[in-house]
Amino acid sequence: MKKLLPNPERISSQTWAWNIAVLASILFLIYLPSKEALSTSEEAGGYLELLFLLPAGIFYTLVVTFLGSFAAILVGLLVGLGKLSKNPIIRFPVSLYTEILRGVPLLVLLFYIYYALGEFVHMPALLAAVGGFGFSYGAYMADVFRSGIEAVPKEQGEAARSLGMNEKQALTQIIIPQSMRTIVPAIGNQTLGMLKDTSLVSVLAISDILRVGNEYATKHFNFFETYTYVALTYLLLTLLLSRVVHKLEFRYRIENS
Repeated sequence: MKKLLPNPERISSQTWAWNIAVLASILFLIYLPSKEALSTSEEAGGYLELLFLLPAGIFYTLVVTFLGSFAAILVGLLVGLGKLSKNPIIRFPVSLYTEILRGVPLLVLLFYIYYALGEFVHMPALLAAVGGFGFSYGAYMADVFRSGIEAVPKEQGEAARSLGMNEKQALTQIIIPQSMRTIVPAIGNQTLGMLKDTSLVSVLAISDILRVGNEYATKHFNFFETYTYVALTYLLLTLLLSRVVHKLEFRYRIENS
């Protein structure tokens, strides 16, 4: 059990680093508007405009992140199980899917779903964004689920079947729960990457953080401060989400130790 628990010294260093990064991000997010407020009333008013628009940008960023992550997990689980199937009729198409989707850039996929397929089927920009992230990240999460399930010793499945369980029961009740200790950290890292990649949805006219920042910077020609503020906002959101991922990872380590 001790081997499965993280090193306390490493946790302490990570906690200090996280605390300092969060504190610095918050301080700069407060300092930049206050600095402009002490300059001119015009610049202060502009920053107030950005601060009023930013919550909506954060909302859309988080919506795309969590819905896209849910879609990617669902796709990844189904494709990962398909790659473990003994039936070549199932294995071939899911393997082809992962090879193709991992070779297409996410930005190109978003353009293709929204603009190219939009010529035949109209879909809202938010749906196109969630679908693009789900299909793109699902190709990577498929190997996360596959490798996590394969990491569980085969004896666990054999023991479950010897107790009268069929393959489906052994998979859902024994193998997948044990594989979560390996799967959860990888899914968490993919979700963190997705949060940062949501900046790409600004090309679909979704008012995420980056699009709000772009519109403000173009209007007020305040590029350095604006993009610094946007970067700090993404940094703070990523740090907060990373702490949630860390808590989940620690929980599954304890439950499976």
